[in-house]
Formats: sequence, C-alpha cells, structure tokens
Amino acid sequence: MKSLFKVALLTSTMALALNTAQVMAADAAKPSKPAAASKFKSEDEQAAYALGASLGLYMENSLKEQEKLGIKLSKNQLLAGVQDVFGGKNKLTNEEIESALQSFETRVRTAAQAKMDLEAKENETKGAKYAENFAKEKGVKKTESGLLYKVEKEGSGVAPQEADTITVNYKGSLIDGTVFDSSYERGEPLRFRMDSVIPGWTEGLKYIKKGGKIQLVIPPELAYGKANVPGIPVNSTLVFDIELIEVEPADQADQ
Repeated sequence: MKSLFKVALLTSTMALALNTAQVMAADAAKPSKPAAASKFKSEDEQAAYALGASLGLYMENSLKEQEKLGIKLSKNQLLAGVQDVFGGKNKLTNEEIESALQSFETRVRTAAQAKMDLEAKENETKGAKYAENFAKEKGVKKTESGLLYKVEKEGSGVAPQEADTITVNYKGSLIDGTVFDSSYERGEPLRFRMDSVIPGWTEGLKYIKKGGKIQLVIPPELAYGKANVPGIPVNSTLVFDIELIEVEPADQADQ
C-alpha cells in the first residue's frame, strides 16, 4: 500500500534502527547486563515484541499529535485492524484501505494548515503589539522596512556593508523571553557574511560599528515569516541582542 501507511511504517523502522544504533553506542563502554531474553522463549520472540513495541510507541505519539489537530482516532480500532490482518479477517479491501488512508492524509494536512494559519495570525498580532510597545522606549528607532532597533553602544571604525564578513556574539529570543539561540551559551561567536542572514540582521547591523552593541526587534517579514524553523513559531517577531566583535571588509575576507 502507498500513502500514509508506508510513511508510518518507514518512519518507525528508521526510528527503530536509529534508536538501536544510539543505544548500542551509548552502552558500548558500560558493563554488560543480563539479557532480557529470559522474558521470551527465543531471540526471535524478543525481536518480534521489540518491533511491535516500537510501532506502538510511534503510533501512540502520532495519535497524540493528531489529537492536537482535532482528529481523534480510536486505539481499539487501530489494534483491531492489526489483529484482523494477522488473523486473515480484514474487513476492508486493499482499495478501501488506500482510499481511507488518502482521505485521512488529506484531513491531517488540512487541519495542520488551518492550525498553522491560526497560529500565524495570533503571532502576528502579538508581535505587532510587542513592537508597538518597544517603539515607545527611549532611543528606539524604526526604519521604513519596519525594523526596530536600539543602539546600546555605537562602536568605532567603519560600519559593515552587505558584502563584508563579520563576527558577532548574540542572543535570539521570542517576544515572551524564550531564548531559541545564543552564541553566549555555546561559548563561541558567529562569523558570517552580512548578506547571508535574515534581512533584519543585514539591515540592522549597519547601524553599529566594531565593538558596538544593538538590540533588534525584527518583524516576521524580515525574519523567517511562515517558514517552519525549529524553536521559532510561524510568523514570529524576534528579538536579538547583538555585539559586533569584528568587521572584515569584503576584499580582506576573500583573501
């Protein structure tokens, strides 16, 4: 069969293989423990149970994610489907199974899109309110693009240009204060070309020089917009505290 079932089976199998490799690597240096095979009559029985358990864990997590979308599937019917297939009593033909899975996949995609659209709208409203309040703070300036910035320390020398390579320390936060990225926490500054990052950074960092510090409040359209970025909800307004450590002009960086 195609569609969702194949995706689910493939994902769970990959997860099982990856999990096994990680456990083996983590336990390689540990003293050996008595095998759990005593609970089973043979290694084949143990392997079969482990495979079933891994599929069960995957499906349980999937059901929880679907419930967040407003789709609640019956665990009893899920188990009944498995048992009926193994017992040779399948209530649906292959064509009916394929049709049902395609319909289910469409429902999931539609519900997920609706949820994302709602979150995007809510985040846009919250971000606009945050930016409005930030704009009232002393020293805050707003550009034509909608970027808000507050220079905490101007620095000295020449301001970086788009083709220059710079080194910075920074902290990135959501408007609720949640830190999603920080070079300070990693203990290592970031070096990059000015034109290789989000537009809010490329524009905002031109307002300080080497040794300068700036706070940027970046609207979604100058950040990641509706892109699916880990740790950053769709349409998020982002807050960055950035310290410009080094500026390498384009010709110098190329050399």
